[in-house]
Amino acid sequence: MKAIALSIPFLPAVAGVIALSRWRRIASWTGVTAPALVLVGGAVLGLFVAKGEVVEVFDGLVRVDALSAWMILLIGIVALIATTYGVGYMAAEVAQGHTNAKGARIYYALVQGFVAAMLVAVSTDNLGVMWVAVEATTIATAFLVGHRHTRASVEASWKYVVIASVGVTVAFLGTVLVYFASRHGSGATMRWSELVSAAGQLDPGVMRTAVGLLVVGYGTKAGLAPLHTWLPDAHSQAPAPVSALMSGVLVSVAVYAILRVKVISDLTLGPDHLRVLLLIAGVASVLLAGALLLAQTDYKRLLAYSSIEHVGLMAIGAAIGSRLAVAGLLLHMLGHGIAKAVGFCASGDILLASGSTRIADTTALLSRRPATGGAFGLALLALLGFPPFSLFASELAILRAGFAADMGWAASLTAAGLLVVFGAVLVYGQRMLLGRPVTETSWGSDSRATMVVPLAGGLILVAAIGVWMGPLQPLMEAAASVISS
Repeated sequence: MKAIALSIPFLPAVAGVIALSRWRRIASWTGVTAPALVLVGGAVLGLFVAKGEVVEVFDGLVRVDALSAWMILLIGIVALIATTYGVGYMAAEVAQGHTNAKGARIYYALVQGFVAAMLVAVSTDNLGVMWVAVEATTIATAFLVGHRHTRASVEASWKYVVIASVGVTVAFLGTVLVYFASRHGSGATMRWSELVSAAGQLDPGVMRTAVGLLVVGYGTKAGLAPLHTWLPDAHSQAPAPVSALMSGVLVSVAVYAILRVKVISDLTLGPDHLRVLLLIAGVASVLLAGALLLAQTDYKRLLAYSSIEHVGLMAIGAAIGSRLAVAGLLLHMLGHGIAKAVGFCASGDILLASGSTRIADTTALLSRRPATGGAFGLALLALLGFPPFSLFASELAILRAGFAADMGWAASLTAAGLLVVFGAVLVYGQRMLLGRPVTETSWGSDSRATMVVPLAGGLILVAAIGVWMGPLQPLMEAAASVISS
């Protein structure tokens, strides 16, 4: 098990090095193989740690518990969808002149580096290493957002760098203060497991400031309101597979960091210390996303604002903190990651065919491109929480947990925000899928199989999880026990 845990972050790193070679076809398919192996390794680790075991290597530099294994599975699934789709996507980008062979190689390398950094962030016991890994994702994704080198993409890239860098700088200050607080306990440490064990000995005054800085810093990276302003621009301008990774897993990795901090905070300062902050940020994110979606004209920004809503739901689940709420949060991470990956990849196909991200320019999708339109429409339904997709169960679990924990005001406001989102997305989705073509220009035939199959597989998976958790159930329960009160 130690060898598997140690090798998982190295797999995409090696694929990234190979991607810099001149053999583009080998590089692209190596980039698909790496996340497939990560997924297999994550499944093996998940079966092991679901029994309460922990895999530890190099004195905690690598540490995989049930929560880490859950995140590795999420990253593996979304990365496999995005990279498989990305093979055909990048071929089309080269064919249409949006990039060249060198640009494609750099793209493949940066994507693998991005995935490797996220895997390091969720499989280490060291809060400092986790911060470094999250910062590394900023560096990789900044170049990926500006991949097309257009005015809009470069502007979005710089906006993302500035705001995300402020966030990770604030998180760095919080990390330093946690280390300082630990010196008043049994010994200076950055290890999460040791901080949890010594939580009662940490300096509460220092920890109040540290926890606030960490939540604000990682909340910026997650896209929680009011720190969300980078997210719509970056997600809408990045290449579709990169948007899938950023929205599908990067925001969840930032939430994962908040969850790790929350455990220490609850033991040191009590569960009420973070509850109000997370509830306000979560409810505000849901309501703000609903308001912004009402006047949306761009389908990629539509998906981006949807991410703010779903991150808000995750924050609300973390704030409630009960076993039901945390289980709903983890299930929501998984379902949202898969559905959003499918949605963004399908949006990339729409952009390649139409040349526009305007909703008004992309009507009659089901008649023009049945496979792409069907995948995009089903992804929207999944994100709206339609059964049998798993987001129906996860949203219901979080709302139920809110009422059960006497937080009915937050659950009611959240439900109202979800209704606004539901109506707005349904209206825009109907226009795109069933409206009349604004022009008679042909969009050609549906995309190649490598671009359609991963989308279909993702939709089947998120629907299957909504019906039957199977072997994921013990792992989810074990992961919830790591962070629930």
